[in-house]
Amino acid sequence: MSRESEVWRQLGTVNDPELDESVTELRFVTAVAVSPAGAVDVTFRLPTYWCAANFAFLMAEDMRLAVASLPWVTDVSVILGDHMYADTINAGIAAKRSFQTSFGDASDGDLEALRRTFLVKAFQRRQVALVEHLLAAGYAAEILADLSIAELVALGTEEAPRKLIARYLDRRAVVGPVGTEDPAFVDEAGAAVPPEAFRAHIRALRRVAVNVEFNGALCRGLLAARFDEEESKDREPGLLDFIHALPAEQPSRL
Repeated sequence: MSRESEVWRQLGTVNDPELDESVTELRFVTAVAVSPAGAVDVTFRLPTYWCAANFAFLMAEDMRLAVASLPWVTDVSVILGDHMYADTINAGIAAKRSFQTSFGDASDGDLEALRRTFLVKAFQRRQVALVEHLLAAGYAAEILADLSIAELVALGTEEAPRKLIARYLDRRAVVGPVGTEDPAFVDEAGAAVPPEAFRAHIRALRRVAVNVEFNGALCRGLLAARFDEEESKDREPGLLDFIHALPAEQPSRL
């Protein structure tokens, strides 16, 4: 694998904090350059000129850290283009300053608290996507509610379920321990969801997932319109796709 390919692979692990989608799949990253000495330059863009500064800073910092973790990298430059706060963000990332230090009195709250908030939302979105898939495969809601993590992993006999389970468990650790005997499906506080409350729990999470997916669709559309490009179709199906695929007369499974 070339060094440039390694950089793109690392960037693919960085997600938009609100949308829980890779910055490369969202086509935010526009260019990667690698020097013979191991210095890396990354250029990225956002759907609008006024995208939230804290989100932009989080992505830029996560990109810098992801690329810097490669053992041969000697220096990383991450540059945000055509954004109202680009100069402040680029200077802060280059100097390895925090968001609060970079923006001073204009900074709004703790960036790590914001990151935590969106990690929990990503956990919720991934949980409902996995549960919807398992329900469609014929599993009863009450059975799913009683699964341990080991039992959930054992359900991954096909590529799609394995991938959904792995993605979910990657965020499951945000809200509590992930030992083999721990409950597979828990709420945002890490508490097991009783079987009799599981259907209502998933209905509530659908609202979170649909809101995030709507924002994702909006961002992709704005990006395509702003830069006069076609929207990318290379993404995983989400809850909105599942809902759109249902026959109009079919009631919700939950």
